[in-house]
Amino acid sequence: MAQTNTKTVRRKRKVRLLTRNGQYYDYNLLACVVLLTCFGLIMLYSTSAYDAQVEYGSDTYFLFRQALFSVGGLAAIFIFSMIDYHFYARYAGYFYLFSNLLLLVTKFIGHEVNGAKRWIKIGPIQFQSAEPAKLAIILFLSVLIVQFGKKLKGFKAPAVLFAFGALTFLLTWKFTENLSTAIIILGITCALIFVAHPKTAPFVLTAGIGLPVGIVGVRGYVSSLGASGNFRFNRVLAWIDPEKYSDGGGYQVLQGLYAIGSGGLFGKGLGNSTQKIQSIPEAQNDMIFSIICEELGFVGATILMLVFLVLIWRFMVIAVHAPDLFGSLIAAGAMGHIAIQVILNVAVVTNTIPNTGITLPFISYGGTSVLFLLSEMGLVLAVSRWQSEKKCI
Repeated sequence: MAQTNTKTVRRKRKVRLLTRNGQYYDYNLLACVVLLTCFGLIMLYSTSAYDAQVEYGSDTYFLFRQALFSVGGLAAIFIFSMIDYHFYARYAGYFYLFSNLLLLVTKFIGHEVNGAKRWIKIGPIQFQSAEPAKLAIILFLSVLIVQFGKKLKGFKAPAVLFAFGALTFLLTWKFTENLSTAIIILGITCALIFVAHPKTAPFVLTAGIGLPVGIVGVRGYVSSLGASGNFRFNRVLAWIDPEKYSDGGGYQVLQGLYAIGSGGLFGKGLGNSTQKIQSIPEAQNDMIFSIICEELGFVGATILMLVFLVLIWRFMVIAVHAPDLFGSLIAAGAMGHIAIQVILNVAVVTNTIPNTGITLPFISYGGTSVLFLLSEMGLVLAVSRWQSEKKCI
């Protein structure tokens, strides 16, 4: 009996050591990421084939470019997940400064596409300068939170964290005119502070007071833009009454709603969308969820949302079971990032909020976006590799 117990203890000890040395891998998370990436490529081809053929003479133009970045992103997942995530803490500050510098110089040397100067072009390489900022804010704030420790109970430490997030928010908004990404960065900042702070009451109180004040402030700001014809004001007007402004800012939203409504319960079938044919401008970008609803119906869209929920659940499991606070915050930051971006994209497509130009993670067209998203998934998988035996759920 004693010999049996000894063997059991040795076996458990061996398993624990193996998992601590990185033998465990969260294949559930990896499966969700690969599934979403592959589904995104399928829907991208279905959505963009007609426009790609008309504009570029090849129906696989957008698909081929996205596939190249997706393959690079999957390679990045493998590389980042094999490295001890504590390694990134050493360079988080430099990465944060570099990402902010990229945002700053975009204003002056940025490459303009469709009237927006959000890209930096170096030879054949072109990328959105705001994308690295999302990953940088997760890593940098996570390091700061660990360093602050018990000081987070006070007011100064959370204020400093928020200030760093607000700085990147302002640089993204003002220097790249990318309000959607700026909102996501501020959302990630608030999510990390909320997760790390030992008390919930201050956040409830702040939300209770700040929400009404924010609504009044936004209403006043929008009213002040009315006479100037500002495009953000026009977006709000289109959101309130898209049919009235169907020839202008409400056109894209209205066509997206038509696509969602025509899909019904089971959709028209993959590739059978009619709204994507010169009705929804650049449907492969922000409005791709409307095409998913049209072709796959309510059932298909619901299944997609369930996959995103499973992905977020895996983030939560990894965050709760991470071996230290730094790893937990990386997973929590990624969870906040994906959750905020999915919610905002679906809200925009369904006209729940004004159009802000937010893409659907892993699905919408955008090489830089998918590359950094998959790199971020690699960081979370690196955290998962250091879970103990009881945490391998």
